[in-house]
Amino acid sequence: MNKVETIEDFYKRKFDWMPENLKNEIGHFNVFSLEPFVGDKAQPVPYKRRDFYKIMLVKGNSKVYYADKVIEVQKQAISFSNPQIPYKWEHLDNIRSGAFCIFNQHFFHQFGSLNQYSVFQPNGTHLFELTDEQFLQVEAIFDRIFQEINSEYVHKYDALRNLVFELLHFAMKMEPSSSFDKQQINASQRISTLFLELLERQFPIDEVHPKIQFRTASDFAGQLNVHVNHLNRSVKDTTEKTTSQIIAERILQESKILLKHSAWTVSEIAYALGFTEVTHFNNFFKKHLQTSPLKFRNI
Repeated sequence: MNKVETIEDFYKRKFDWMPENLKNEIGHFNVFSLEPFVGDKAQPVPYKRRDFYKIMLVKGNSKVYYADKVIEVQKQAISFSNPQIPYKWEHLDNIRSGAFCIFNQHFFHQFGSLNQYSVFQPNGTHLFELTDEQFLQVEAIFDRIFQEINSEYVHKYDALRNLVFELLHFAMKMEPSSSFDKQQINASQRISTLFLELLERQFPIDEVHPKIQFRTASDFAGQLNVHVNHLNRSVKDTTEKTTSQIIAERILQESKILLKHSAWTVSEIAYALGFTEVTHFNNFFKKHLQTSPLKFRNI
C-alpha cells in the first residue's frame, strides 16, 4: 500500500510550502477554496490514507472512492474523510466550486473523540448529496469558517471547532432517523461495540498494521476477556449477524481494497489477512465473490 499521507505531505503536494504553526499546542486546522484545484486546474488525488480529517463541499459531478465503495456525486455534496479510510476523488475537472477544511485529532484534544460521530466511523455515511438549499446552508458555514480563521479574535479556534461541529451535525441530521434510535446500553451492546472497535482497529492493512492479529471469534473473546459463547450471543443480539460473519465481511472488504489499490501479490495479501495458505485465501474469496482474487484484480 502507499504510505499514509501526513499533513506535511499534503502541504508539500498541494502548495510546496509549510505553515509555520503546523505543529503547535492546539493542533492544526486550515480551510481552502477548491477553485485552485478543480476545473481546468484539476490535480490528481492519490488513493491513500491520510493522517488527518477532511470535510469537503463540492459543486459539480464527480466520483469518490471510499475503501471498496465508489460513490458518484450527481450535482453537489459534502464529504467526510478520516485517517482510517483511504479515498480519492475522480473527475475533478467537472467540479466547479467548493471548499474544504483539514484538521487533526489533536485540534479536538479535550473536546471529545471525533470517531464517536457516524460520519467518521468505518461503517458510517461519508458523503451526502445536497439539495440547492442545503448547499447554500453548508456554503454559509464555510464562509463563516473563512471569516473566523482570518480574524484576530483571541478565541477563534474555539469558534472554528464549533463550526466544524455544525458541519458534522448538519450532515448527521440528514441520515435516516432509524440510525439514531435510542436504545438502552446494556452489557451485550457494550461487548458488541468493543468487539467491533477491536476488529476495525486492525485495518486498514499498511505499514502501521501490516498483519491482522485477531481472525476468529475465540481470538476476540480472549482479547476481550469474555467467553466466546457470550461474545457470540452479544454480537448476534445487537447486529443480527454472527461474529464469524462480521469478521469475514471485514476481511473480504480489506482484501478487495488491497487487490485493487496495492501492488502486493495475492500471497502477500493472504498472509497479511491471516491466512496460513494462499489456497485458503483463494477458497475464501471464491466462496464470497464467485471469482478468484487474481481475476478480481484484473477486472
